[in-house]
Amino acid sequence: MAITDKIYLKNHRQIASQLETNIPKGAFKGATLDILFQGEGLANLDDATQDRVLEFATDFLDCDCESNPHCGHPEEKFIAYLLELREGGLGPDAIVDVMGDDYMLYAYPGDVLSFLDDAVRTLEAVEELAEVEGYGSAAGAARDRKRRLS
Repeated sequence: MAITDKIYLKNHRQIASQLETNIPKGAFKGATLDILFQGEGLANLDDATQDRVLEFATDFLDCDCESNPHCGHPEEKFIAYLLELREGGLGPDAIVDVMGDDYMLYAYPGDVLSFLDDAVRTLEAVEELAEVEGYGSAAGAARDRKRRLS
């Protein structure tokens, strides 16, 4: 299961009530993305919530793909965001706090830790395979990224 399947709307009930519709708790669920992308009812949100939702839409849903927001790019951008937070020195608890402050999103710190551990293990595999195949620059890039995440 991808980390984006474990990212939830903070204050889900309040947001659903303000939008006057049922929406999934998952931030990257199809119906949630549709509501955010199309902007239906966003005017009904209080100012603080509306600002965070618009920031989320601007940062992750800005894509020219024909199938946007269901093209996979929002999830890719969010994963890059999580990795950047980790490279900035934040641990799982702090990452959860920052995503809550930035976008009113929530995840369990254990899920974030598991995602980060998987990322490091994947980079280790890339590094080893690149070395075996003689791609020294790719191995070095994987090694550098792994160090920044560890």
